Amino acid sequence: MVPLNLNPVQISRIIEMAWEDKTTFEAIKVNFGLTESEVIKLMRSELKPGSFALWRKRVTGRTSKHGGLRDYKVTKAFSPSQYKVTR
Repeated sequence: MVPLNLNPVQISRIIEMAWEDKTTFEAIKVNFGLTESEVIKLMRSELKPGSFALWRKRVTGRTSKHGGLRDYKVTKAFSPSQYKVTR
């Protein structure tokens, strides 16, 4: 179930951030207020079953997705060039 206060653009951005290797679940929480379990629920509801399974396999145990397990040298979760401009 997708939280009611998220619009389609925000949902799209959360999905994009969840797929990115360097973006932590903590960064998603700061930006959108969703916990890791809520992101998983959102991904399950928004992705096709096969895509969800691939994503879960990809992020399970990945240290880059969890701030506490991340290398201290990584100081940011995004590149300034990653944001898309829509008109």
